[in-house]
Amino acid sequence: MADVTDVNTGNGRGNDSENGNGNGNTDWVGIGSGNGRESAGANLPTLRGHNAALVLDLLRTAGEGGISRLELAERTGLTPQAVSKITARLRTEGMAAEAGRRASTGGKPRTVLRLVPSAAYAMGLHLDRDELTAVLVDLAGTPVAVRRVPFDLGAGAERVIEAAAVQVDAVRAEAGRVEAGRVGAERAGAGRVGAEFRAGELLGVGVAMPGPLDHATGVPRRVTGFPQWDGFPLRDALAARLQLPVVLDKDTNAAALGLALRGPGDSFVYLHLGTGLGAGLVLGGTLHRGARTGAGEFGHQVIQLDGPLCECGSRGCIEALCLAAVARGDLAEAARVLGAGAANLVGLLDIDRVLLGGRTIAAHEERFVRGVAAAVAERARGAGIAVAAAQGGAHPVAEGAAQLVLAPVFKHRRSAELG
Repeated sequence: MADVTDVNTGNGRGNDSENGNGNGNTDWVGIGSGNGRESAGANLPTLRGHNAALVLDLLRTAGEGGISRLELAERTGLTPQAVSKITARLRTEGMAAEAGRRASTGGKPRTVLRLVPSAAYAMGLHLDRDELTAVLVDLAGTPVAVRRVPFDLGAGAERVIEAAAVQVDAVRAEAGRVEAGRVGAERAGAGRVGAEFRAGELLGVGVAMPGPLDHATGVPRRVTGFPQWDGFPLRDALAARLQLPVVLDKDTNAAALGLALRGPGDSFVYLHLGTGLGAGLVLGGTLHRGARTGAGEFGHQVIQLDGPLCECGSRGCIEALCLAAVARGDLAEAARVLGAGAANLVGLLDIDRVLLGGRTIAAHEERFVRGVAAAVAERARGAGIAVAAAQGGAHPVAEGAAQLVLAPVFKHRRSAELG
């Protein structure tokens, strides 16, 4: 069965039980590293249960304006009594707060509730070939602290793990300083401020790196240019070092997940051109990893049988051709090659949009968008496929990696697939 992640909002229906499983047992939302060990991390009792996840997601999407208990009941299918129990716990545990009152059609004004973003956090790490980016985001997905440092993915597992741990600690320390004022205002009188940022508030760490890799087991395969990673249990090793839950995925998948969570639920491909070239596939609002979680190795489709040797061992890979064109300054040719590959995907998968990202795209955004769009239009046979630069945060891969941790909190049905 293919490994997919549903990123549609949905209105999952619950029953009258507060924990959503109907048998009185606690139904915990799993964000673990999959190794069967207990990991240090957030110990917020509310982070459990299908129904609690539904309510949290609606609070998140409602934003600062908030949502009433009646609306929560209507949109989840829960009884008002169940919603009242869940929201009472959310407020007690600091995850929800009143956002004012709203006029009703009859009776007294309704109290509206909002998510408290600073109740918990997630970390996203982008392990690129030559650079490490670490981003801490709050429950709303808003970046709180960011660090970007030089990095060598080929330095060996021990050094890479230590470098990642150092940056996790540094970002957490920075977040404590940045959040002091904001969290102090949100939690006035609760005795928890940003300067006291604790490990217990960090839900886990999402790690994104070049593929191929096995997302389900957290093990890299023969990463292009770094075959020494093949078979190393990176996810579990990082989880042991950090004493936190860890989720590992490809950089392109992480970025595509972040984009899909903000999108309309359509089908698109995210093409990432930086130190390498890869793709993240979202089909019908679902992040598609494939049966062996290896989908999206876009850069290693062969488009020139007698072409130059690629680091993967094949000849004429689109990555080798595209990076060679960039290296010699021929951006028009690089865009044409990238466009040919994008057109192949459009024809094969009948997708709605092509989104471009990565360092090289960011440095020459207009030229790549124009060139890829021309190539796609030439072969799309009037389908009118949109080509655009990916919009979102300044660090889409790292922020998407953090969403690998946050998604199970808000979408319980995806927890097994994401963790």
